Amino acid sequence: MHILGISAFYHDSAASLIADGQIVAAAQEERFTRKKHDAGFPRNAIEYCLNEGGKTLDQVEYVVFYDKPFLKFERLLETYIAFAPRGFQSFLAAMPIWLKEKLFQKVLLLDELKKLGSGPNIESRLLFVEHHQSHAASAFFASPFEEAVVLTMDGVGEWTTTSVAIGHGNRLETAKEIHFPHSIGLLYSAFTYYLGFKVNSGEYKVMGLAPYGEAKYVDIILDNLIDLKTDGSFRLDMRYFDYCTGLKMTNKKFYKLFGDAPRNPEQPLMQKHMDIAASIQWVTEEIVLRLTRALSSETGSKNLCLAGGVALNCVANGRILRDGTFEKIWIQPAAGDAGGAIGAALAAYYTHLDKPRRTNGKDAMSGSYLGPSYNNSQIEQQLSSAGAYFEKLNNSDLITATVDALAAGKAVGWFQGRMEFGPRALGARSILGDPRNPAMQKTLNLKVKYRESFRPFAPSVLREDMADWFELDCDSPYMLFVANVAKNKRRKMTREELALFGIDKLNVPRSEIPAVTHVDYSARIQSVDRETNPRFHELLSAFKARTNCPVLVNTSFNIRGEPIVCSPEDAFRCFMGSEIELLIIENYILYKEKQDTRLKINYSTTLEPD
Repeated sequence: MHILGISAFYHDSAASLIADGQIVAAAQEERFTRKKHDAGFPRNAIEYCLNEGGKTLDQVEYVVFYDKPFLKFERLLETYIAFAPRGFQSFLAAMPIWLKEKLFQKVLLLDELKKLGSGPNIESRLLFVEHHQSHAASAFFASPFEEAVVLTMDGVGEWTTTSVAIGHGNRLETAKEIHFPHSIGLLYSAFTYYLGFKVNSGEYKVMGLAPYGEAKYVDIILDNLIDLKTDGSFRLDMRYFDYCTGLKMTNKKFYKLFGDAPRNPEQPLMQKHMDIAASIQWVTEEIVLRLTRALSSETGSKNLCLAGGVALNCVANGRILRDGTFEKIWIQPAAGDAGGAIGAALAAYYTHLDKPRRTNGKDAMSGSYLGPSYNNSQIEQQLSSAGAYFEKLNNSDLITATVDALAAGKAVGWFQGRMEFGPRALGARSILGDPRNPAMQKTLNLKVKYRESFRPFAPSVLREDMADWFELDCDSPYMLFVANVAKNKRRKMTREELALFGIDKLNVPRSEIPAVTHVDYSARIQSVDRETNPRFHELLSAFKARTNCPVLVNTSFNIRGEPIVCSPEDAFRCFMGSEIELLIIENYILYKEKQDTRLKINYSTTLEPD
């Protein structure tokens, strides 16, 4: 039985295909359209998933949408009524969009599916799953656990912003919920907006900025913005927020509380901004810790699953892990709305159709390598059409050439196998560098990614060596846990260095792998095992043999404002628009100095903020 899952019309549209409960393919629409966070109907992603599964739309038993549009419309309408007459102008502006995209979303879906070749009976095969049920299903049914507590946290679905479910076998029962407008995700997004970053895009910047600051504003947040209970339940004081009725996240009362208007994105980051980031990060961690401690006590379960956008806060995830209230934690790597496409399909298969579920100790995500791959003829055709100069090497020579470039301090574009599903590059569509190089973090940020210098990079490390280099010794294949660099790998700081504040901390090497060591000694770690990604494991092993370091810098293969590359053509374009010096696509190698200089793209002056 084949089931197609779809998420769309808010942000990060995606599609997935499952066959008898197994995930065959999943991809985000943005990777095909090259429009970051593309919210449109995922036509390209659907076509890819169907092709990967060898099916047409009429050969799929069910199509499942990750949301219930009528419930969402109900929430939007009731919210405006509850807050009337505030926000009347935005209500009038929003109504035509609501009518088209929310109230008649089923009609819109059917029309789009018919354009893809579905037959007249498609309506009888179209199902809808509630938003947080999709999140919960994506976490539990894809996890390796037979039973678990499932916690989902995001901005908002239909009404729910936080939910708890209990999973057993093929059953997933909702136990409790927190409803809109009270939301951890929207609270964090309000501070994202206030700090001058894009909502639904820049939250990870707040997380990366937090270690530069001190949590000086925690009491102000807890005393004014949120009523937080000991069990993690909470309510927000909506007098400080405008997201219910306005076109902004916060308002003048919020600005008065913190003493300033929101930061203009073009303004420099000041110490106060860093302190505010540190404070909302601390509060977020406190909320999730109280939630998880209470859930562990109430249920006695040893296993925890997480999904929803807040589950991408890997610093908070690391705190939950170190807290030890749950023995095992599994987080859906596509924890945001894109992952709802997988969750909707799995919910239909197990919950709606009551199909049996069997676990074998491994998760169902296949390392999150669920997107397109390209064969030699496709690669050669795309590179030739783009005007690229390339050579083909055998596997041994390819690995040697890549290690040569990395050890020489070069940035390497690494394109291998199936594209990752979710926001993290995991060694399939990655930019790699030498973590021992003190200049690598700044070089990658300013000359390759064209983004803010403060943003940290993640290490990929051989699973068998991880505990020697980091204070973490559990699988972390999806880069969703933050832990500190091992003490014996850290560099002793001078008194002057310890006295530095804010962004001045950036240029001080803190360990043997300074390019992946954040200013608080933390790192967002990806463990790499031989079974899940053999070629990436081989590269890391060869780098270790050369340098005695089993770690590489791993950042997503894209530049600021664009999605991660999908195709060889995308990879070459990014290569020519950045200062990446070597590009590896499967067994093909491309040196920057051998390319036609007329093909260079000047991305640095034309990029949209991300």
